[in-house]
Amino acid sequence: MIILQRCKTTSESSVATCYLLESDTLAQSVESLPSELKFPGAGENYENTLTAFRRALENGTEMLELDCHLTKDGEVVISHDDNLQRSTGYNYSISQLTYKELPLLKTEIPLDFIPVKGRSFVGSEDPKERRFTLLRDVFQEFPGIPINIDIKVDDDNLIRKVSDLIKQYHREEITVWGNFSDVITRKCYSENPRVNLLFSMWRVVNLVALLYSGLLPFVPLKETHLEIFLPSIYSRRKNKLSAAFLPMSGLLVKMVDVLLMRRSLFEHLSKRGIQCYMWVLNSEDEFKTAFELGATGVITDYPTKLRKFLEENSQYR
Repeated sequence: MIILQRCKTTSESSVATCYLLESDTLAQSVESLPSELKFPGAGENYENTLTAFRRALENGTEMLELDCHLTKDGEVVISHDDNLQRSTGYNYSISQLTYKELPLLKTEIPLDFIPVKGRSFVGSEDPKERRFTLLRDVFQEFPGIPINIDIKVDDDNLIRKVSDLIKQYHREEITVWGNFSDVITRKCYSENPRVNLLFSMWRVVNLVALLYSGLLPFVPLKETHLEIFLPSIYSRRKNKLSAAFLPMSGLLVKMVDVLLMRRSLFEHLSKRGIQCYMWVLNSEDEFKTAFELGATGVITDYPTKLRKFLEENSQYR
């Protein structure tokens, strides 16, 4: 996605708004959040590492997405999974180990949301490339880069420590956080309402109810970012996904497709300064579908592929 017009944030509601570029809207005031988001390169580098983030930014990424956990000794580390089996081969939870005890990443790591060919990322054996990354190291290296943080577990201490780091590095206006869990997301908002907020799954259900009742334009929303999966990635790959994604029934996926995949919804949210992202899209047809629906941006394992797609399809930039 090449660098596009930066977005702004309203001081009153901490809602991110953008100039009309791609599928974004009007500018309001102070700080910047990007118009597009890319996943930090899990298909091209070791996931959630400084190397992956650097290379994603070199390829035009405007915002980093990462997941946080807390180690036994209280360090906030970046990892998609709490259990280390998939990424390291060791059946431990991050919370069971100190930071120094965390094993190195495997040289071959399975990926969920990928094209039919190729199921894993194969990387270097260099130990420096395979270490888990601390959130503070990301904040230190990329001080001006907007970051989307998924608080992966319901842990008050984790939420507090992440909030403290956000404040320490003066990142409240360029950071987004939350989780699918409404409990976790409400705790995030309670801990620090100045940080931009994701819709929880329950709040998405409320959003749909408001949309179809006609009340949505009249109800204030504290959330600033909507992240949803593109239903076709489930139906297309349901036999190739990890166990973590399989519990979603076909009926639920169909409901998401029918009720949420509406350009009118994305346009309404965009006009209210709420950015909409779809995950995890790794093929050109998925990129096209998302942008045709009016998504602000997409989350991908392949930032280079996404950049090439946008260079060849300038109407989506």
